[in-house]
Amino acid sequence: MSASDDPIEAVSQRLVSFVTDQSTTWQHDGPEAAGFVRAGADALTGGKRLRARFCLAGWQAVTETRSPAEAASTPGDDVIAAAAALEIFHAAALVHDDLIDNSDTRRGRPAAHRALEAAHRAAGWAGDAEAFGRSGAILLGDLLVAWSDDLLEAGLRTAAHAAAAREVYALMRREVTVGQFLDIAEEAAFVTAPTDEHAARALRVASLKSARYSVQHPLLLGARLAGADATQASALSAFGHPLGLAFQLRDDVLGVFGDSAVTGKPSGDDLREGKRTVLVAYAREAQNDSERGAFDALLGDPTLDEEQIAGLQQIIRDTGALDRVEELITRTVTDADAALRDAPLGVEATRWLRELAHDATTRTA
Repeated sequence: MSASDDPIEAVSQRLVSFVTDQSTTWQHDGPEAAGFVRAGADALTGGKRLRARFCLAGWQAVTETRSPAEAASTPGDDVIAAAAALEIFHAAALVHDDLIDNSDTRRGRPAAHRALEAAHRAAGWAGDAEAFGRSGAILLGDLLVAWSDDLLEAGLRTAAHAAAAREVYALMRREVTVGQFLDIAEEAAFVTAPTDEHAARALRVASLKSARYSVQHPLLLGARLAGADATQASALSAFGHPLGLAFQLRDDVLGVFGDSAVTGKPSGDDLREGKRTVLVAYAREAQNDSERGAFDALLGDPTLDEEQIAGLQQIIRDTGALDRVEELITRTVTDADAALRDAPLGVEATRWLRELAHDATTRTA
């Protein structure tokens, strides 16, 4: 496998095969069960497969350093299944994240809780459709987490390094869950924390909720399945964590300034949701008490119109917050790239990692 190949095709096929098996398993348990499984399949539609790509790149980075007699030319089912499991876990996180944030859309389609709400109404069922959608989405996220475990374990049945891979995966699951809680806690606790601490607190959330889970752990999962030694794992961690931060910082910028036609979510949605990102923290730092009070009065208002969104966007620009975040993205990407210099990793894979780093941090969606 090389950077010029399509490394994700086998992962996509594995996902299709897994979902088909799940659909077959539940087809005789009534239309409600079948519809629930279809909702799980819908949650896996679209996306960049970023975590799968980093998992495969981590595997290749280590495999390329093996002797021809030891190295596999293509990833086995253990790596493909692990990469696919990451994508299912990511879908679970998005379902729960959209529910927590009360987001209406995801990837240009209704968010899972809104789709379930619409299905309730279309069926003419009794009760509160919105409450049904929210309850169903909690369970759908749980189902997807279970699916991710099922697929991972299926791939690890004969894997030589299964224990090491499980350790990485379990740590990722714990960290992203704690990070998600810290994210919602930050929106509640920010009023008690000094303004000059908000950026550091937001970076802590970004590290746990996104940086490690989006890049660092997927890299290590693939690397461990290839039998990475401590030096190789350390190099990939030193690359993956700052790059993961840069990825999340880019996501924060897109959440405020992104084109809805490209991102699949309304422009300025993070402002309506009141997300306490590094971008927002920098903007608040640069304002006086009166300006900050007016800014906070609008931040988190779900009814913000386009003019109000544009006003908040301009404040963020005028305070220099956007420039500061762009500088931080550049700095963290530079730190990540430095970790690859002289690292005991494959040459072709290192080139691929740099391509992935560029794509992850210059994206528009």
